[in-house]
Amino acid sequence: MPRRPAIDATSIDHSVLDPSAPTPLHVQISGWLREKIDTGVWPEHFRLPPEPALAAELGVSRGTLRRAIGTLVADGLLTQTPGRGTFVAGSVVESHLAQELTTLTEAFLDAGQPLTTVVIAQEKVAPSAPIALLLETPPEVEVLRLERVRHLDGMPVARLINLIRLDLAPGLESVDFETRPLFEVLEHQYDLDIASARRSFDAVLAGEDNAELLGVAADAPLLHLEQLTRAADGSPIEYSDVWLRADRLRVTSLLTRH
Repeated sequence: MPRRPAIDATSIDHSVLDPSAPTPLHVQISGWLREKIDTGVWPEHFRLPPEPALAAELGVSRGTLRRAIGTLVADGLLTQTPGRGTFVAGSVVESHLAQELTTLTEAFLDAGQPLTTVVIAQEKVAPSAPIALLLETPPEVEVLRLERVRHLDGMPVARLINLIRLDLAPGLESVDFETRPLFEVLEHQYDLDIASARRSFDAVLAGEDNAELLGVAADAPLLHLEQLTRAADGSPIEYSDVWLRADRLRVTSLLTRH
């Protein structure tokens, strides 16, 4: 397979910057960066040159460049990862949910894209017989049913339903889950050692409930995630169903053979 030609990111037409213009240099640089992204010269996930090299090529200070980059980070066009650099953001958000025991909140925070949460339901319920078997609890022992919708940039992108054993976390029904992540509460408030989980993925149609909550058509494709989480001693802690908008989220895996 022929190699793709390298993108000469530092090939700069210096006429795009005019120090004598009334427009501040950092605004001019932001406009130049935005044009590179909007026109596809810099594709999704492209890594920008290191700041010292790019600032030197532009003939500006690193502070001016950082201010320009910060504007595009705030606008969602660029993302920054400590130790790795600055990247052109993708139109579809990627998450490593298929390879790590991480939550949606943790995955997005790691990517610099925090989610907001709306709690739809938070109530004690008697589990169905299959769920009681999975959670290894008697059907008459209540669990917490927690239903939430995650929003990214104001757009609903995921619906989550968690069923959590209340014998392991008494009083969990009183926690404010619009501001506190579930796993953080279980680990830090209840000292539960979350050690492993079994996740399975399948493609499904949204259906009426998901369509209403996620703002999609009933026949829109969604990625469905099913999970059973266990403590270090093997005890089940929670069962969850998660529906992800396939047009906004992509689950990725990084694999090695040995």
